[in-house]
Amino acid sequence: MSAEFDRLVAEFEGFQSKLTNMDDQFGDIAGMQTDLAALEVTVNSPDRAVTVVAGVGGSVQDIRFSEAALQLGSQRLGDVVMTAVREAVAEAARRQAAIVQEHMGGDVPVLDQVLETQAEVTGIPVEELRKRAEQESAAAKPPVQVGEEEESIVFRDAPPQRPAPGGDSADSFLKSVWDEEDR
Repeated sequence: MSAEFDRLVAEFEGFQSKLTNMDDQFGDIAGMQTDLAALEVTVNSPDRAVTVVAGVGGSVQDIRFSEAALQLGSQRLGDVVMTAVREAVAEAARRQAAIVQEHMGGDVPVLDQVLETQAEVTGIPVEELRKRAEQESAAAKPPVQVGEEEESIVFRDAPPQRPAPGGDSADSFLKSVWDEEDR
């Protein structure tokens, strides 16, 4: 009877240990949610003509153009915007994975899975992406200060305004974008 009692006590202690571990993990979920809600990645194009801000889930929160962006021409500007968006979304995914892994423990290799997927898609070696992820987490970059020469094209609270008729070639380009959206 003593051996049976000892076995039951050991099982009960194991069960209590698992409950304590679960409580710790659920406590970390609140911290993880807070960290994810604060996630914001800002990426600038090399010439600083385009700035993209991405958040959790790879959501693009803002795109800003400097005056220099208007001189690039529509094709080049589109290329620069797409490159900056891809980089911002990829960095946001790496940071999000690092946050999840940090709060869920090393048992969940979320960051490794994200890095492997990004390596397959981009052709950049996993080691290079891992190095970037380590640098990104070590130096949580402060957001870029928006200068007067930059203008946001994503409106958070107000609906976008149509460009005024007439104007220069940049105005014509923007007007054509608006007209295409209406179709």
